[in-house]
Amino acid sequence: PQARAGIISTVEVLKVMEAFVNEPNYTVWSDLSCNLGILSTLLSHTDFHEEIQAFVRDVFSPIGERLGWDPKPGEGHLDALLRGLVLGKLGKAGHKATLEEARRRFKDHVEGKHILSADLRSPVYVTVLKHGDSSTLDTMLKLHKQADMQEEKNRIERVLGAISQPELIQKVLTFALSEEVRPQDTVSVIGGVAGGSKQGRKAAWKFVRDNWEELYNRYQGGFLISRLIKV
Repeated sequence: PQARAGIISTVEVLKVMEAFVNEPNYTVWSDLSCNLGILSTLLSHTDFHEEIQAFVRDVFSPIGERLGWDPKPGEGHLDALLRGLVLGKLGKAGHKATLEEARRRFKDHVEGKHILSADLRSPVYVTVLKHGDSSTLDTMLKLHKQADMQEEKNRIERVLGAISQPELIQKVLTFALSEEVRPQDTVSVIGGVAGGSKQGRKAAWKFVRDNWEELYNRYQGGFLISRLIKV
């Protein structure tokens, strides 16, 4: 927050972050991830966006290598959470080995060869979508349609906004208002688009303005419309 307020240098903050590479604590990494996400959002409007992605890869790759993809004997719930957080961060930032492994596991999951554990689904989905194409999005929408559990449908809805191409972003936004998505979950889809990229933010804002009457009538000024405006 002090860096965002201009009180201390962003460079100093990044140096502090680098000091945590050997930190095993989930809460610390969650906080680092959140703050790096805010910085990445701010820097997406500058020429430094690729540099911050490289920084994310550098900071998160040592702990990613230590954790690996599969649970270790005797590890706790926080270790599984940390693995999901780290792999998702590396995957979104384009870490080559993480992207390749995510694509391999996603293919096995879709083909029913080896179903992804619940804690790995979001990071894998985010990674393949962020670096995916129309075929990836179609596969994800198919998984959504086939999902028996609402929890899985919601998990997919939250990550669809990771897709990068403008025409696919529009497809996700149209999906948000379709009958495939429960009215109370539409905001999660639009919010995911708004948080996914600079292009996504612009597209989501335009989509909300263009569909304001329908959205306002749907939520009647309740807390969901407030949440939509906030995202």
